[in-house]
Amino acid sequence: MIGSSWKLALSQKIISTTCDGTPVKMPVVSRLAVRVLIFVCLLVAGQTAHAGEKIAIAAAADLKFALDEIVVLFKKAHPADQIETIYGSSGKFHTQIQQGAPYDLYFSADIAYPRALKAEGLSSSEVQTYGVGRIVLWSPPRDAGNMTLNDLAGPTFQKIAIANPLHAPYGKRAEEALKAAGVWEKMQSKLVYGENVAQAAQFVQSGNAQVGIIALSLALSPELAKHGSYALISDKLHQSLEQGFIVTRRAADNALAREFARFMSSKEARAIMTRYGFVLPGEAK
Repeated sequence: MIGSSWKLALSQKIISTTCDGTPVKMPVVSRLAVRVLIFVCLLVAGQTAHAGEKIAIAAAADLKFALDEIVVLFKKAHPADQIETIYGSSGKFHTQIQQGAPYDLYFSADIAYPRALKAEGLSSSEVQTYGVGRIVLWSPPRDAGNMTLNDLAGPTFQKIAIANPLHAPYGKRAEEALKAAGVWEKMQSKLVYGENVAQAAQFVQSGNAQVGIIALSLALSPELAKHGSYALISDKLHQSLEQGFIVTRRAADNALAREFARFMSSKEARAIMTRYGFVLPGEAK
């Protein structure tokens, strides 16, 4: 509407009048100023019409590398749109969303958290499973390939990093596995807690811990794979790491958020998730 009205003005002769109604042509400088103003207004209107949408995604730290790749792929078809990803503890994001944090999508390493938000009316979508994660023993200084949880109780290891079990699903599953292996009590003085599983991995990478129980998806990332080795921990020792996401209530009318949610089921996105070690919905273990 703005554009069409200004174009109409451009097609009309620009004049002024004296007090008695006699038409007087405007000075050349005035006509130029009007045309400059019209051009600026048309430019601003055009930029507004082509401005992209924006979404903020709160995601579990184990998704850092996989989701970054998915976002890059998604943006190829949405170059004007802005996608902000924030990685951290699933439990802390759950609390923040309850308190009104401005997230449009929430990806949790424990599907129980988004299910709880759905029950509280804080989701505008159904809870969707995006994968099942695995935990591993990972170490840069030592060959972790043949390492077991029982090895952690021995004198070889003084510092062992895990995510905080109080709010990080990967930390909780690490605790469950260590208890099932019968070494949890023996290791209390050795444990170093990260705020999330990515920070636990950083503790090992920096030398503040000799070994860590981290996400397979992180151990397979280019950044960590070239610096250390890992041993898969049996999933019979802990509860499943079924992971899920929701479109939050805040994004109920956000078309971009819903389109990104649909993209997670695409062949391209699923291929990336598989490459990072996630077992996907509808696929055999």
